[in-house]
Amino acid sequence: MNFLQPQALKEIASLIECEYVGDPNFEVLGMNEIHVVSAGDIVFVDHPKYYDKALASKATVVLINKKVECPEGKVLLISDDPFRDFNKLTAHFKPFQASHKPISDSAKIGTGTTLQPNCFIGNNVVIGDHCTIHSNVSIYDGTIIGDNVIIHANTVLGASAFYYKKRPEGYDQLQSCGRVIIENEVHIGASCTIDRGVTGDTTIGAGSKLDNLIQVGHDTLIGKNCLIASQTGIAGCCVIEDDVTIWGQVGTTSGITIGAKAVVLGQTGVSKSIEGGKTYFGTPIEEARTKLKELALLRKLPEIIQELKQNKNG
Repeated sequence: MNFLQPQALKEIASLIECEYVGDPNFEVLGMNEIHVVSAGDIVFVDHPKYYDKALASKATVVLINKKVECPEGKVLLISDDPFRDFNKLTAHFKPFQASHKPISDSAKIGTGTTLQPNCFIGNNVVIGDHCTIHSNVSIYDGTIIGDNVIIHANTVLGASAFYYKKRPEGYDQLQSCGRVIIENEVHIGASCTIDRGVTGDTTIGAGSKLDNLIQVGHDTLIGKNCLIASQTGIAGCCVIEDDVTIWGQVGTTSGITIGAKAVVLGQTGVSKSIEGGKTYFGTPIEEARTKLKELALLRKLPEIIQELKQNKNG
């Protein structure tokens, strides 16, 4: 998330009431998660395991819970709880805006677009030309939709990321301030849920088609002309490259990449990144031919055991 205007380091520190290390007038341009940071961004880190990664990232402002040596060209914000203070900054720079009508006055809706009854269109939503949005679709604030998009009933675009920190008293949610972007010619089936990015964008590429009952997690990028069947669950921060086909009831872990033109057969668990141009199946995931051979051999296992017994007794 980029700020509307640059902020001084001392101003950020004042907002969250913490110490800082570095030039008090150091320019702060925004805040982002580590996988999408750039120069000028704040990144937070609250576990020693990830200190080096955060300090070496492109972010030039590191919100951290320990005084460490500050890398050259960067500044530090020293907090006893970076997770909490990152949420404070989100609430300050992008506060929740309640809506008081089904279609926000700040929404922009293109020529020839049809909205069926009971749709909710949030603040600063942009919908392109010649789209069809069916009944009971909810489109949260900041969502961007291209031209010739079809979204079927009961789908939700822009719900919060499933991102929590365990506390002694329960779970604390990391507040989401990112967006959902749906490019041109995308079709989305009924009762799908596409979560907004935590600080960046969740994107569905041009020409992709999603069946009913699909979950897409925060900050995931789905490429162009992908085909995804019903009951697929894609976790956060995944990259699905162009022309990928995913069949029904596939599930993925977070942060994986599925290469271009890969085919993932039904009920597969994608637990690791996979190359493009191949067909995959099973849990744990393997190339389909290998997996099917394994299953064929497993069917012969009782026969093999029986033969071994007979040989032993013979």
